[in-house]
Order: sequence, then C-alpha cells, then structure tokens
Amino acid sequence: MNNRSIVASVWTLVVSQLVMVGMASAAGIPQLNYTCPTGIDFHADEGGYVYINGEEARLKKYNDNSYDATLRGITVSITLNPDGTASVSYTRRNGANGICTAR
Repeated sequence: MNNRSIVASVWTLVVSQLVMVGMASAAGIPQLNYTCPTGIDFHADEGGYVYINGEEARLKKYNDNSYDATLRGITVSITLNPDGTASVSYTRRNGANGICTAR
C-alpha cells in the first residue's frame, strides 16, 4: 500500500468517526419548538438537527439530559426533565438571557 492510499484510508476513517460523533451528539433530543425573548425562535428535530431563527446551529451534548445549541453569539440551553418536559433558556453575547416558552 502506498502513502496516498494509507492517507486516504485514515482520512476516510476520521471523517466517518466525526459523522458518527455528530449524529450521536444529537441522539436523544426530542422535537422542540420554543420562542425566547428578544426575537429568538428555537427548533429541534427529534434526534437530529437544531435551528436558531431558522438557521442550523451547532449542538453540544453534555449528557443525555443537557444540551447547548449555539449560533452567532446566541446559546440556547436545553435540559430534559425526568417527566419528559424540557426547560429551555437562552443567553446572548451581550449578556441578555431568559427563559424560553413552548409554542
């Protein structure tokens, strides 16, 4: 096997692992639709992508019950409660923060 083949094989493995990690990070999040003060809309697809104001946001999973979605200085924090409900809040870059409500 030549060096290019080895590099290509390693690169393919790394990319596939990153895709699986990205998918796993969203696993467990339910479908959510929330509105936050200062004109922030938040949507999560069940087990999938998250959106802030209609744009795909980056999702960080802390554990099976705690996530942060971030986009352009806005962070939406999601906590999944034992009773199946979610607690959702937001923080903006300028320090504004508050509780979001289900829509």
